[in-house]
Amino acid sequence: MDNFVLTCCSTVDLDEAFFKKRHIPFVCFHFRMDGVDYPDDLGHSISFKDFYDRIRNGATPTTSQVNSSEFIEFWEPFVKEGKNILHISLSSGISGVVNSAILAQKYLMEKYPGSVIKVVDSLGASSGYGMLVEYVADMKDEGKTLEECYEWAEEHKLNIHHWFFSTNLTSYRRGGRISSASFFLGQLLKICPLLNMDYLGRLIPRKKIRTKDKTIIETVNMMIEHAEDGTNYNGKCFICHSDCLDDAIKVKDLVESKFPNLKGKVRIYSVGTTIGSHTGPGTVALFFKGDKRED
Repeated sequence: MDNFVLTCCSTVDLDEAFFKKRHIPFVCFHFRMDGVDYPDDLGHSISFKDFYDRIRNGATPTTSQVNSSEFIEFWEPFVKEGKNILHISLSSGISGVVNSAILAQKYLMEKYPGSVIKVVDSLGASSGYGMLVEYVADMKDEGKTLEECYEWAEEHKLNIHHWFFSTNLTSYRRGGRISSASFFLGQLLKICPLLNMDYLGRLIPRKKIRTKDKTIIETVNMMIEHAEDGTNYNGKCFICHSDCLDDAIKVKDLVESKFPNLKGKVRIYSVGTTIGSHTGPGTVALFFKGDKRED
């Protein structure tokens, strides 16, 4: 079996049980809130509930990506053990972290001749990025080589769809995702925008829909339109939410009613503190494998 380690960043927004079960090391992003620095560590340093409540009460967290020195510190012990590394990174469309990873990759491969470190730009985020990592972890567990896993990830990363909506647009306005005019109009007309991640890994507003319930229906319609085999889809399906579990459950129930093969298989996760610093509370995202993202 190929002797390699699969690694990722904390922004995959999967739970601790996943990392323990699959033996996947991850490196943490960071955020600063109310003058205190925290690691994005799956809710250990601050609970997700506390994090989102503090945003509701006016806190404005800022994030910082993993730098090249942190990647070197993270990877070097594996390289010293003679293990090669396949790292899957958060999308370059929303973060420069992949550049930090590439700098560390070059440094370590020069320092340790013969070592192999491959870096994949997932062009994904949150649990959609996590879905790509899990598909590759499945291949690794089946005995696929580092090169086979790398090539599959590069070929299929745009097949992972990200569709999401938010009932709270404050953080999207603050981060420049929507204009102030759109924000105020949205508040007035109860518009719940539907967004997705495009082929460059950027967050793109796609539709302006009045009321959350209609947006939930349209979100699932996008899955019906784009999923492999349509409503016969039987692949992975993840939902994540930023402290709005009831809305996530509504999406899950509708997905399972439209996709009979997914009954009881849809998994719900929390949006972590890095992604959540930019979405704020009230975001729900739906992830699945489908046709390639082409726009």
